[in-house]
Amino acid sequence: MFFQKRMITVLFGLSFVMGLSMRAMPVAAGLCERETFNNLNLPDTEITLVQSLSAGTYPNPVGDLPVEICRVVATLRPTADSEIKIEIWMPTSNWNGKFHGVGTGGWSGELNYGKGMIDPLKRGYATASTDTGHTSEVGDASWAFHHPEKVVDFAYRAVHEMTVKGKAIVQGYYGSAPRFSYWSGCSTGGKQALHEVQQYPEDYNGVISSCPSNFWTRLEVAQVWRSRAVLDSPASYIPAAKLPLIYNTMLTSCDALDGVKDGILEDPRRCNFDPATLLCQGPDTGACLTAAQVQAAKKIYAGPRNPRTGELMFPGFLPGTELGWRPFIAGPGLGSRIAESFYKYIAFEDPNWDFRTFDFDKHVEFADRLAPVMNATNPDLSKFRAHGGKMILLHGWSDPNIPAQNGINYYESVVANIERQEGMDPKSPAEATRGRVDDFFRLFLLPGMFHCSGGPGPNTFDALGALERWVENGVPPDRINATKYVDDDPKKGVVMTRPLCPYPREAVYIGHGSSNDEANFVCGPNSGK
Repeated sequence: MFFQKRMITVLFGLSFVMGLSMRAMPVAAGLCERETFNNLNLPDTEITLVQSLSAGTYPNPVGDLPVEICRVVATLRPTADSEIKIEIWMPTSNWNGKFHGVGTGGWSGELNYGKGMIDPLKRGYATASTDTGHTSEVGDASWAFHHPEKVVDFAYRAVHEMTVKGKAIVQGYYGSAPRFSYWSGCSTGGKQALHEVQQYPEDYNGVISSCPSNFWTRLEVAQVWRSRAVLDSPASYIPAAKLPLIYNTMLTSCDALDGVKDGILEDPRRCNFDPATLLCQGPDTGACLTAAQVQAAKKIYAGPRNPRTGELMFPGFLPGTELGWRPFIAGPGLGSRIAESFYKYIAFEDPNWDFRTFDFDKHVEFADRLAPVMNATNPDLSKFRAHGGKMILLHGWSDPNIPAQNGINYYESVVANIERQEGMDPKSPAEATRGRVDDFFRLFLLPGMFHCSGGPGPNTFDALGALERWVENGVPPDRINATKYVDDDPKKGVVMTRPLCPYPREAVYIGHGSSNDEANFVCGPNSGK
């Protein structure tokens, strides 16, 4: 969850290729003036701006509008302490009849301008975003200090309120309600997606949840654990210069385990890399790890455990994430500003809190009291499924912020819940249960992709198009082709293409032809951890 603010709009674009909208149906727009929306009678809502903006303009330096829009800005106050800003952007012509909500990152604090809202416009969507009820830097939660209602707004209420009010504004402008509603978001935006399907299952027909921070209270435990692993003693500190050493040694050991030596791991869980293979046999030359550094690396891979019960409280980092460890070793303090803010301003309500005082037993339990608000881990999606909702969950195998195993754990919890609900034998073949899950929920794991974007693996793909076909035409995504461009720039050429396969299937090389061409792969059974 560690973002530079200037990268937010890139990360939350999710690297989707935005093509032409499917089955766009022209709908006549109303007048883009305040009178058009005066009679909507939206509770707890103040419309503060109605503005026409032509294509190629926008008063925010994140990018130009691809089409002419009617921009509606509003403030929502569902509680006395709420101040939720939302914007709705509606194309003045060629609306596709659909609504698209976009997620935010970290502690939010601003609308997801740029690719987040602009890319759906290219497909003809009316699109909406919210600052979730406060203005702040993405890593700063000082706004939450002694403001529990603002915490609720951030966690889930703002997105729901934006969705309800946004669709009403869209209907007021076009004279008809959206035919379909979709959500896309990564990290916090992925958590927002899961809150929606769990708590407000009829808000959206389809959602894309990418790299979700849905187990928030335990994710922050893991952030403290990683920092403590390298900072509890000076000897444990791993210089950033050694991270490529760890990564390259791991890759040499594990790259070919999936049958293709291509610089990415199809399933990092098969890699049993032991950092002790890098143990210095004499003085520290910089090309080896000291004994204390080996132990620190093992802790990072293993994840946080309760010292009293031995419980694994959150997954550790997987092989392939090493180049992203730098935020946890880059200074004397807690590497995660998001985790630090969570404990200072929400969990402990102590701005002077020091991460070195954290108790991995009693303090975890203390912070977990916030789980009903902060977490989105409910595995019961029966209501979302019942109204025909479809969900795609994406997670990069090389995510160095939220381990991919967290996404797998949530998927597996939904599988187990269906087994309980339908009275299935827990020992029944896994495919029997997953066949039921696959009719509305599919998980795609992306080899070599970092948090929301980037990484050595293919990371450009059209997940929204796949979701539209599933929701609107009943065509489930059995395969989504992804592309890796040189420097992640389509203008510089293609490095490789590869299919993304619904878990637990994976891309399997057929044994001949270029391994950089998706045509030479099939989606087959996972060969095991």
